[in-house]
Amino acid sequence: MDGITGLEVFRGKFTQQEPIPEEGIAAALAVLRHGRLHRYNEAEGEVAETALLEEEFAALTGARYALAVASGGYALGCALRALGMEPGERVLTNAFTLAPVPGAIAAAGGVPVFVEVTEDLVIDLDDLAAKAEGCRFLMLSHMRGHLVDMDRLMALCDRLGIQVIEDCAHTMGASWAGVPSGRHGVMACYSMQTYKHINSGEGGFLVSDDADSMARAVLLSGSYMLYGKHRAAPPAEVFERVKMVTPNVSGRMDNLRAAILRPQLKALPERVARWEALYRALEAGLEATPGITLIQRPGAEVFVGSSFQFRLADWSPARIALYLSRCLARGVELKWFGAEKPAAFTSRYDHWHYAPKQVLPQTDRILAGLIDLRLPLTFTPEDCAQIARILRSEALTVGQAPEPEAIAAPVIQ
Repeated sequence: MDGITGLEVFRGKFTQQEPIPEEGIAAALAVLRHGRLHRYNEAEGEVAETALLEEEFAALTGARYALAVASGGYALGCALRALGMEPGERVLTNAFTLAPVPGAIAAAGGVPVFVEVTEDLVIDLDDLAAKAEGCRFLMLSHMRGHLVDMDRLMALCDRLGIQVIEDCAHTMGASWAGVPSGRHGVMACYSMQTYKHINSGEGGFLVSDDADSMARAVLLSGSYMLYGKHRAAPPAEVFERVKMVTPNVSGRMDNLRAAILRPQLKALPERVARWEALYRALEAGLEATPGITLIQRPGAEVFVGSSFQFRLADWSPARIALYLSRCLARGVELKWFGAEKPAAFTSRYDHWHYAPKQVLPQTDRILAGLIDLRLPLTFTPEDCAQIARILRSEALTVGQAPEPEAIAAPVIQ
């Protein structure tokens, strides 16, 4: 590409995760050797890895109950069913999120109602209030780890009679004003997909303090009548109330993935600190760069910086596509939420045609220039400083160049 030869190039891999801890590998091998992968297949006197994982995750979050399931997306749909969402019911959710969130609403029989995003990439509380009439549920996506003012949101939802399900796929280990992410709403869902904060390839958690809802979630996940094997679940009498009227929509986690995950839970606080160091190094390198608008982080928020977002506000699609292509040629992989067509994991609300069409001008304006990149823990702060130098250099080059001809934006996984 013209003008790239001789410039600094980043050689790291944006999709390379850290290896599974040796303790997790040893535990996984033990499960493979005894062959009891199914969570309810236990030897005499044995406690399944999945049951232990649930107990440990409940303790980590401070939740009364926890359920390990097949994916974060399954957890979202399971939460809606457990709370009694009716077919055709309207469910509020962020316009800025990823496809599994509205997908879980639609798959469970609900109708997604999208709420505008603010310039800080969180749900717009004024638009939420304006759209709340007749809605019983908000599926709140803490998209890319950005936490809305949870005190204001919960006060609003309590006043409106709306139950909050928190999508914490990007905020495991985060908190708002000292309260762990996931502990504000009636239920919360987490993901253990490879690019999340602990890694089993796929996997999810659901937590709650509500006994009846969690009993329904356990039954929905495919416990049959083996719910007594759960250690972080409601007592048997709660299951007696709901077991004959709750369908089985199987989505259990297995013991192999649980064995891989248990050691990673212990490492989560240290990982959160390392991610903040990466995030802050990138942020410092981009501060005051012409053309780049950084996202402000509120003081009450402890966030997990496993990804980084910035805006190329008021840039044309052609200029943004050129910027992405030049950065990629220098080894920096960027994703763009303003692209016309969905690509890999990146899409936006108007791409999801299973949801009713909505007009969201504020969200359209913000997503038009929104850029996103991963920060895996295989990076160092020095790597992030180099990435920032490349991003800054290209922002100055492309931002000050004449309007380019239209080109296709590169597709990044």
